[in-house]
Amino acid sequence: MTYDFGLHFTQELGNRFGSPTDSWPETAERVSPFLAIVVDALGVDDGLRWFEAARQAHQRVIEAEGDHSFNFGFAHYLDMAAGAYENVTLPVVAAFEAMKGAYEVARRDRSVDADVNFDCALQACSRLGGAAPAAVTT
Repeated sequence: MTYDFGLHFTQELGNRFGSPTDSWPETAERVSPFLAIVVDALGVDDGLRWFEAARQAHQRVIEAEGDHSFNFGFAHYLDMAAGAYENVTLPVVAAFEAMKGAYEVARRDRSVDADVNFDCALQACSRLGGAAPAAVTT
């Protein structure tokens, strides 16, 4: 199923950064297609769950960097938080690779935390599904 995630994600970016779009983070345009793949592959409900898992994975990376402790990396933390390793299907692989791509692009923009993209994606999914974002337990 195809969702209109891109439109809702753009609206959330507008809510966050205002207008005009030239004041938005440089990576916003590049991250959007990756995040749309997640929703197209998994659906809105699992998209919500994965975006929350991505927020948790990002936080674990930030904490490890701040503590100068061992860092398993975003992909590992996402895999664990989303439970991707439990059910490796084509949609899960597509979502997993897209999420890793979005994260790598987002981390290149020092003007905004990568978490902003996941927050906007959560809000966009909430608009699509009409539900409040649910927390993922690890």
